[in-house]
Amino acid sequence: MDALGIIAIVLAVVGVAGGFLPVVPGPPLSWVALLLVYLSDAAKDDVSMTALIVWLILAVIITIADYLLPGVFTRLTGGHKAAEKGATIGLIAGLLFTPIGMVLGSFLGAFIGEYMAERRDVFHALKAATGAFVAFILTTGVKVIFSVILLWQVLVHLF
Repeated sequence: MDALGIIAIVLAVVGVAGGFLPVVPGPPLSWVALLLVYLSDAAKDDVSMTALIVWLILAVIITIADYLLPGVFTRLTGGHKAAEKGATIGLIAGLLFTPIGMVLGSFLGAFIGEYMAERRDVFHALKAATGAFVAFILTTGVKVIFSVILLWQVLVHLF
């Protein structure tokens, strides 16, 4: 196996971790890993240009959705920016206690942010936190599934 193949495997694994970690762009890294397999001489099976383009389009869509959906879901449930910011802060704080801490931190952060920012209404804050939480679970799940599939593709093409 050549250096590109080894780097591709490392990037694909980091891409899967990026599905969980908010600061690591999982889907784009996973796609770059597949691109490196395409460029590698060590690939046992060639990656088609069509596959690269399709995976690139999906990576871009997923990455954009990851930034937009939390705000959309929070607003759909009556929340404000404070709930969205609180969810992000709670997620980062919850990294110390992964994976439950990330999920719980995101929900609690959104709840506290909405509760403190607006009406101090528990029901309203709970509703907004639920929207932020659903968006977090949805986008995280899609990112992880996408990155795991590309990790599998990298391994299949290299071995």
